[in-house]
Amino acid sequence: MAGSSHYTLPAPVFDKPVKLLIVVAPYYKDIADNLIAGARGAAEQVGATCDLVEVPGALEIPSAIAMAERLSNYDGYVALGCVIRGETTHYDTVCNDSSRAITLLGLQGACIGNGILTVETHQQAAVRADPADQNKGGGAAMAALHLIALARRWSGATKGIGFRADEGAFRA
Repeated sequence: MAGSSHYTLPAPVFDKPVKLLIVVAPYYKDIADNLIAGARGAAEQVGATCDLVEVPGALEIPSAIAMAERLSNYDGYVALGCVIRGETTHYDTVCNDSSRAITLLGLQGACIGNGILTVETHQQAAVRADPADQNKGGGAAMAALHLIALARRWSGATKGIGFRADEGAFRA
């Protein structure tokens, strides 16, 4: 849309260190490198540290995040990669299944920013990955950081059980 603008939330502020794991599928290395640069820049902006692991493709990103969530000590995750439409339905499978798996991990409590680009052309990916342009890697990192901030904000909150019986009601 011409004239449209996008609102971006201000960066979260942390009082304790934040540790992110960037999981990248570097199939298109130039795109992956720019996504990583954007993600690292966003992390540095809030003082977070990052580790990086590479996996063969976008379908392996959720598996790596699930393993890290079970076996390591990261506060959040940044999923990065690029899927460019080809001549077969493989594109649809990769896009849908990687996105669905990342969403399910998030619903289980993992703080994940999804920066897996799903595009028609390499040029579309280049614009989206460029830290000086759309910076989708930085946006994915910021999404993870915002979820970490929410998790920390709510981690000390407790819910009641829905009702509380009068303490004297069960005395004999």
